[in-house]
Amino acid sequence: MSEATFTFRVDENLKEQFAKAAKDRDRTGAQLLREFMRDFVLQQQEAAEHEALFRRQVQIGQNSANAGNLVPNAEVEAKFAAKREATRLRLKAAGK
Repeated sequence: MSEATFTFRVDENLKEQFAKAAKDRDRTGAQLLREFMRDFVLQQQEAAEHEALFRRQVQIGQNSANAGNLVPNAEVEAKFAAKREATRLRLKAAGK
């Protein structure tokens, strides 16, 4: 892997604090910056993958709904009313 130089300006106080924090961890500032950059790039890739997965899942749901694969509202309401009642009974039995 070829290397390149990355030059940027930073407040002198911040640079000193960063260098001290790196030294306290037995690292150089350059080592930490490379690690931070790798972590940032990885997080961006993971976020993009998550977004793509989410969009695929939404599309599957939309396609299913458009094909008429819907659960009637009354059925959903009845199912969750029963769940709420079961929870109330469990809480009452537990004395809460």
